[in-house]
Amino acid sequence: MSALPIPARARRARLCLAALAALTLSACALQKPANVSNEARLTPATPSTVDLMRLPPPQRKIVAAVYGFRDETGQYKPSPDSSFSTAVTQGAASMLMKALKDSGWYVPVERAGLQSLLTERRVLRAVGEHPQGGGQQGGGQQGQVPNLLPATIILEGGVIAYDSNTRTGGLGAQFLGIGLSTQYSVDQVTVNLRAVDVLSGAILNSVSTTKTIYSYEIHPSYFRFVNYYDLLEVEGGYTHNEPAQLAVKEAIDAAVMHLTVQGIKDNQWRLKNPGDWNDPLIQRYLDAEKDYTLTVTPRQAAGPAGAAPAQGDGHAATL
Repeated sequence: MSALPIPARARRARLCLAALAALTLSACALQKPANVSNEARLTPATPSTVDLMRLPPPQRKIVAAVYGFRDETGQYKPSPDSSFSTAVTQGAASMLMKALKDSGWYVPVERAGLQSLLTERRVLRAVGEHPQGGGQQGGGQQGQVPNLLPATIILEGGVIAYDSNTRTGGLGAQFLGIGLSTQYSVDQVTVNLRAVDVLSGAILNSVSTTKTIYSYEIHPSYFRFVNYYDLLEVEGGYTHNEPAQLAVKEAIDAAVMHLTVQGIKDNQWRLKNPGDWNDPLIQRYLDAEKDYTLTVTPRQAAGPAGAAPAQGDGHAATL
């Protein structure tokens, strides 16, 4: 067998080198992610969660009941995802209960699983004794089961809107075979939360918050002819999608924060220290509400700017 000419051998060597590079990139792309075995951790705190935990303490905590906080959007994930998968989480009520607990202003009482709670209380009455701390059953007064804690307000609402691709776009450039392109899309989720007075049924306050969800993709590429016949092509990509459940959580936390600050301003509940009214955190949320009302319609101010709300009498003021 005759030996190959030098140009043919060089071309074959380059082809082998290109094939080896392709196999190496494939191996890197298909390797097992390094963090797949990491242990579970607490859900990251949103900016509004941090604000909730920094709220000044109340004069007295508000007993709040949540019967449901449903997904009212009717939205499903776009193709190619399953048409039976909803666009937003169905656990918004659990997120709301967590936000109420984190704020330190509310005592959330169980109402979503009320039937299970009543069943267990019937079991305790039938047994004739109730648990004493730590889940241990003890003696004492037979058949005495404490009354359930009644709520002062009921929190209603839900996820009322989810708009996909409210804004999309991209940008790309290529020079001498070296290129880079980016694409992005913007979604929005809207949450409504309202507080209902248990005694009168009146709506004490109602707020709506909107959270923007960003997704983007970066796609670099490289094309180069290594000779007249051979083309080297290298491509990569990176995509980031903001988790929709964290966006819903952020919107719910912000709604609880705004609802609490509005209640303080309207004298529906009180701060433990009236001087905390001038806390920068509270004033920041008041300014956000003021900006909102100015963009919609001016309304008569309830009192002097920066002044603490009057501590008057009435049922709402005693919450």
